[in-house]
Amino acid sequence: MFKILTPVHPGEILREEYLKPLKMSAGALAKMLNVPRTRIERLASEQTPVTTDTALRLARYFRTTPDFWLNLQASYNLSVEAPALTDELLAIPERDFAA
Repeated sequence: MFKILTPVHPGEILREEYLKPLKMSAGALAKMLNVPRTRIERLASEQTPVTTDTALRLARYFRTTPDFWLNLQASYNLSVEAPALTDELLAIPERDFAA
């Protein structure tokens, strides 16, 4: 059997893969990105999602792509929300395009 992994919030990636290795605080990063300190603090503590604006800024600073950050967020959203909607989704009939 496969072990189902817990969803990974983009803030965890930011914190564990970027901020900690660089020994950088969320406040210092916020200053570099020219955004409110609370935006990055809340993201790094997994209290808020990555927005398009933040993804663009993170991509520029860390030399990644905005898609990287937004895909992390989309994957997290799907992993968290899909189980909560299982019954509702199963109640939706599938369209038969062969008919």
